[in-house]
Amino acid sequence: MMTEPPEVVTSKDHLYINDMLSWNLLAMKKAHAFAEQCSDQQISQALDQAGQMHYDHYQRLLTHLQTQGQQGTIQ
Repeated sequence: MMTEPPEVVTSKDHLYINDMLSWNLLAMKKAHAFAEQCSDQQISQALDQAGQMHYDHYQRLLTHLQTQGQQGTIQ
């Protein structure tokens, strides 16, 4: 498991990171939509927490991309 992003991000890496962004955004949206439709408060709360986790992952990926872009190391 990597604790830090690599110094160089290849085009293939960049495409995979974009896919991960899309997956996390979609999961966040679905969790939020299901939480709003759910009548059980515990389940709704668990779905909201799952959605928040995916949002946090999305933000973390964006931060890594912005850091790499500022350093000019995307090849």
